[in-house]
Amino acid sequence: MTNETAVPGGLTFWSFVDHAVRRAQQEVPTVDAGAMRLVLTLHRATSMIVYDLESTVHRPSGWTWPGFRVLFVLWLAGPMDAKSAAALTGMSRAAVSALVNTLQKDGLVTRQRADHDRRAVQIGLTEAGRGAIARGFTAHNTRESAWAAALSEGERETLVALLGKLMAGEAAAAAKRRE
Repeated sequence: MTNETAVPGGLTFWSFVDHAVRRAQQEVPTVDAGAMRLVLTLHRATSMIVYDLESTVHRPSGWTWPGFRVLFVLWLAGPMDAKSAAALTGMSRAAVSALVNTLQKDGLVTRQRADHDRRAVQIGLTEAGRGAIARGFTAHNTRESAWAAALSEGERETLVALLGKLMAGEAAAAAKRRE
């Protein structure tokens, strides 16, 4: 992802945020520009990190970013049903099921009937899957460290706390909307 390449009009990946906020304010004078800037910037930063991780670590390992997320959850949380894996990865159950099909064909994941309910299916890692995710995570964490190096330890802690606050605030707002 080339972030400094200008497109017609001279906009770049980052200058678009400023442009978008200015234009949105012209079109909708009541726009919450601060919230818009926050979400656009957060989305762009997340997209850059995911693109980097997927292109330098996960694709070379033979899986996608979503595939990594499923393997990662199974690796650290253990065997579980697809609904639980979906909740922990932030994906839909259908997406997890589709990914498990591919990961199973690749010999990384197994499906077994659950002991507690013969209708339920547990997914888990094969030995090959455990080895693959351990190796993949080592490379993944190296890239995480490279990204995090731009911040001091205190800044990292502050950012994590602020993102937690942002997520908790939305979760509370969503619960209130459901009431």
